[in-house]
Amino acid sequence: MRARILLTISAALVLVPLAFIGELTIGTKAQGQQLQPQKPVQKVDMGDYEPVVPWPKPLPDTDLSHDGWTWGSGAGVWAESADKVWVMQRSEIELPPGAEPWSCACLLNPRRTNTGRRDYSGKPYPYKQRRHHLVFAVDRDGNTIEEWLQYDRYLAPPRGTGLGEMGRGPHKILMNPYDPEKRIWIVDDDMHEINIFSHDGKLLKTMGERGVPGRGPNNFNRPTDIAWLPDGTFFVADGYAGVRVAKFDPNGKFIKDWGQTPVDPANPKAYEFWSVHSIGISRDRRLFVADREHHRMQVFDEDGKFLAMWPTGYNSSVLAHTVTNDDHVWVADWTTGRLVKYDLEGHYILDIGGYGALPGQFDGVHQIHVDSERNLYVTEVANSRSQKFRPKPNADPNRIIGPTAIVNPVRTLK
Repeated sequence: MRARILLTISAALVLVPLAFIGELTIGTKAQGQQLQPQKPVQKVDMGDYEPVVPWPKPLPDTDLSHDGWTWGSGAGVWAESADKVWVMQRSEIELPPGAEPWSCACLLNPRRTNTGRRDYSGKPYPYKQRRHHLVFAVDRDGNTIEEWLQYDRYLAPPRGTGLGEMGRGPHKILMNPYDPEKRIWIVDDDMHEINIFSHDGKLLKTMGERGVPGRGPNNFNRPTDIAWLPDGTFFVADGYAGVRVAKFDPNGKFIKDWGQTPVDPANPKAYEFWSVHSIGISRDRRLFVADREHHRMQVFDEDGKFLAMWPTGYNSSVLAHTVTNDDHVWVADWTTGRLVKYDLEGHYILDIGGYGALPGQFDGVHQIHVDSERNLYVTEVANSRSQKFRPKPNADPNRIIGPTAIVNPVRTLK
């Protein structure tokens, strides 16, 4: 089956089940222009998942109209529960005249995207973007139930406001799974800081100095991710430029760090990093650290002792990974657009997904999370959207991602 997806992509087409999508040529047609086809997009295998479409639902016009606007670059997603999912984006993107409301910018031709920095580079996009609805929460159907509009300017300051104005927007959103107060942590790599909020949205604490990179007890160099032990001890992946893992006690007091740039870039050793982009902890308290540009996973104990490392695929680019309670590691590989399953020793098991812009396809999966019902949530930087997947009826548990590992409260590794 072949079809052309025009600029005014219809909801009916979006809802076509992936099983019936063969080869599609994606394109758009602006006024006075011929359709410009892009490369054919092939269907992909999403394992035993099916996409939930549409999800999220259109944002409310609480303070601004969304007429002519759509989602921006996806930064983070975190399922507090199946009934409350936090979503974070870096902006909203202007749609072309005549576009279907809330069309994915990834399906336009030419596609529209937002890395967040072009406004400040002297080479802005030929379309508008606005720092709006950066953080919000939705229910299981995708309806907005909470908005943090009050923090839009704080998380993405306008140009001319001082340190941090070059920030592209926040990097990841997380919750300590062992925290009864359900505080919300927002990691901002460009700002070199981590902001901790109460569950009802009060800013409680900022770690790091805004706009000031460094390596120290209270300085980061483009941090990317966080993982926790049950007692509240936490580890920061720091990060794009910090080339380290930093360990803090439950009160945020610095304990230690480890990591450095390679002595020989052509032959990186243990403890040597190039873009520490995500981190997770297994039930037996091993730390799995994605060494993104070295295309590998490094494994440590909680004191920073090196245990193992294994490849994540030729020329892979792991933006996110999750260590699951059934003792597996799933990585999101930007290079292939796939979610890849390994055992804890790094043996490949299977992969799902693939590159593309249709529902169930990926480009730049930046954060992945699973709720207690094993619904899967992803957010994509390059496709500028978030997606939800539910297990198919009678799904094989081995072909869907399990919930995040619940770490043993007692140390077992010596």
